[in-house]
Amino acid sequence: MAELASILTATAVGFIARLYMLRTDYRQYPSYPQGYVIHLSIGLIASFLGAVAVPALLAENYEAATFLALAATQFREVRKIERETLSSLEPLELIPRGNAYIEGIARVFEARNYLAGGTSLITSIVCLNLARLWPLETAVVGGAAGGFLTMWFLNRMMVGKKVGDIARVRAAAVHFDGPYLMVEDVIIMNVGLKEARQRFLQDGIGVLIEPVDPDSKATLANLGQRQAILHDVSSLLGIQMDVGEPEFMPLLRRHRETGALAMVIVPAEKNTEALLEAVRRTPVLESAVRRPLAAKAGRLADSHRE
Repeated sequence: MAELASILTATAVGFIARLYMLRTDYRQYPSYPQGYVIHLSIGLIASFLGAVAVPALLAENYEAATFLALAATQFREVRKIERETLSSLEPLELIPRGNAYIEGIARVFEARNYLAGGTSLITSIVCLNLARLWPLETAVVGGAAGGFLTMWFLNRMMVGKKVGDIARVRAAAVHFDGPYLMVEDVIIMNVGLKEARQRFLQDGIGVLIEPVDPDSKATLANLGQRQAILHDVSSLLGIQMDVGEPEFMPLLRRHRETGALAMVIVPAEKNTEALLEAVRRTPVLESAVRRPLAAKAGRLADSHRE
C-alpha cells in the first residue's frame, strides 16, 4: 500500500513540477495547446518513471533500469524534435533566433524532463522512508513537501545569467558621420537614402552594451549571443521593418578595442527604458559562454592590458 501511495504521490508531484516549468512567454514557445499536450505527456511519463524507480529496486526488479535507459533515449529525441521544429520555423522570423539560441531552447526542454523525473524520484524516496515511521497520510504529505522543495531548488539551479549580469547596458546617442550611421563612436552601417537617415534620427534608439570583465567581453563577442539579443529585443518591442527593408534591420556592431556592443534599432514602440530592460533580460546562452580568465594565457593577457 505504501509503495502504491508513493508512486501516485511522486507521479503527481513530478507532473506538477513539469507543468510549473512549462510556460509560454514573449517567445510564444511552446505553442498552445498542441505544444502543451506534447510536453506534458512526456513530462508525465518522466514523472512516472522516476516514481517507480525506488519501489522497483526495493522489489529487486532490476529490469526497471532498462526502462530508465529507454526514457533517457526518448528525452534526447525531444531535444532533436525541438531543434528541428524551431529550425524549420526560422525562415519565417523577421529577426531570426540563430542556431545557438535554438540549441539552447532544445537543451532546456530535454533537461526539464529530467528535472520532472528527479523531482518524482526524491518525492518517492521521502515518502517511502516516512512510511516506515509515520502513518501513511503523514508520509504522503511529507513526500509531497519534499518534492515541492526539490522542485523549487532545481528551478533555482536552472536559472542562468542574463546580459544585465555580465554587462552595463545604457542608452547611447545615434548620429551620422556623412552617410555612416553611428552609435557614439561605433560605425554601424552606410545609409544612402536621406529618408532612411531621417527615420533613424527621429525614431531610432542606440544602446551600448559594455562588458564588465574579459570573460564577459569574450561571451558578448559570440555571434549567437548577439543574434539572441537582437531577436529578443525585436520580439518585445517590435520593429518598424518589413520584408524587403534591410536598412531598418536592427544591428549590433562590436567596438574593436573595448569589446562593447553598439546596437541601433527602430522599434515599433519608442521606449528607451523598455529597450534597455529587454537587453538586460536576454539570457546568456550556454554555447556562448567563454572564460579566458580560467586559463593562464588569458590571465597573462589581462594583466598585460592593465
